[in-house]
Amino acid sequence: MNSRAEKIALRAVLVAAAFVLAWLEAQIPTFIAVPGVKLGLTNLVVLLALYRLSWKDALVINLIRIILVGITFGNLFSLWYSLAGGLLSGTGMILLKELAHPRLVTVSVAGALLHNLGQLLVAMFVLETSSLFYYLVVLWVSGAVAGFVLGILGAVVVKRVNSDIFSKKQ
Repeated sequence: MNSRAEKIALRAVLVAAAFVLAWLEAQIPTFIAVPGVKLGLTNLVVLLALYRLSWKDALVINLIRIILVGITFGNLFSLWYSLAGGLLSGTGMILLKELAHPRLVTVSVAGALLHNLGQLLVAMFVLETSSLFYYLVVLWVSGAVAGFVLGILGAVVVKRVNSDIFSKKQ
């Protein structure tokens, strides 16, 4: 990738892909009657950026996606929940990948668990109660499953994506 315009366009495409995945996930009927349980499809884009671009790109793409989705599909509270979960998750995935170099699936599961923790901490703050902490077990079980499945899918995507487009020499 040679030009600055190409780099900006690639990042914009990833933000758009994350936005579309967020919309798609919102269209999926909730089969589990448990508040806060989601697939986290947008994490695929964050993983792709983290493994094919840079940690800075992954963080910025995630932040822009959170703000756009929050403004478009949510409200102020959902934006705060998403920011807390997304930033804690993104930071944790970056640190884990950069410091420990685990498999992508492990990074994905850790991201899902941290996302749940971030959202639960906001809920405890907003509702002014620590009694919600018990709910973390439910969220972590569902988060671990979703993170594992998305991690496997993410590993396939990262492996198959054209490495010329996603050159780290940007």
